[in-house]
Amino acid sequence: MFNHNYQLAKTTTTSGSELAVMEAFYTIQGEGVNAGKAAYFIRLSGCDVGCVWCDVKESWTASTEQYKSVLDIVEEAASFPSRFVVITGGEPAMQDLSVLTQSLKQKGFEIAIETSGAYPINGTIDWICVSPKKFKAPLKEVLAQAHELKVVVFNDSDFKFADSHVQYVNEKCVLLLQPEYSKFETIVPTIIDYCKLNPKWRISLQTHKALNIP
Repeated sequence: MFNHNYQLAKTTTTSGSELAVMEAFYTIQGEGVNAGKAAYFIRLSGCDVGCVWCDVKESWTASTEQYKSVLDIVEEAASFPSRFVVITGGEPAMQDLSVLTQSLKQKGFEIAIETSGAYPINGTIDWICVSPKKFKAPLKEVLAQAHELKVVVFNDSDFKFADSHVQYVNEKCVLLLQPEYSKFETIVPTIIDYCKLNPKWRISLQTHKALNIP
C-alpha cells in the first residue's frame, strides 16, 4: 500500500506544481523549539514510515482527490496573519517541495518542516525538525542539516535510540525528548530524570493537546 501511494505522489506531480494535501489549518505550533508561534500547517499526504503510535494515520495514503495546486495552497496560507508555515505529514519529503517553498518565500514566509529524515530534504527550508523513527532510519545527510532533533519517547529503549543519532547532528542542533502522549504520566518522570543526568537534552511537550487545539 505504501509503495503504491508513494509512486502516486511522485509521478502525478513531477513538477511540484500540485501536491497531495491531507489538510491545512491555522493554529499555534504546540511542540518543539517553535512552540507558541502562530503557524499555518500544511499536512501533506503519503508516508511509508508506518509508526505504530502515529496519531494521524489518515495521512499515510495519498489519493488523486487530495491534489491541490501550489497557487491555491499558498493563497490560503497567505490569507492568515502569520508568516510562519510548517510543512508536515505524513512524510513531507516524499513530495517535491521546490515550487511550494519558492512560492511561500515570495510571500515572505519562514518555512519549517517536520520530517522523519528518511528522505532527502528538498526545497528551501529555514527550520528542519527531524523526528527519527525506528521503523525507517533517517539519512545521515538529513540529520546533519537538522536544526532540531526531536525524539518521541514511548519506552525506556527510546533513550538509547535518541542518543544514537546525536553524533550525526551539527553542534547547534537542539536536542529534544518528547513523551508519547498516551504514555505521558508514566514516561515523563523518567524523561525528567534522564534530562537532569544528560543536560544536552531538553523536554518538548505537546502543548497543543493541553490547549485542545489542532
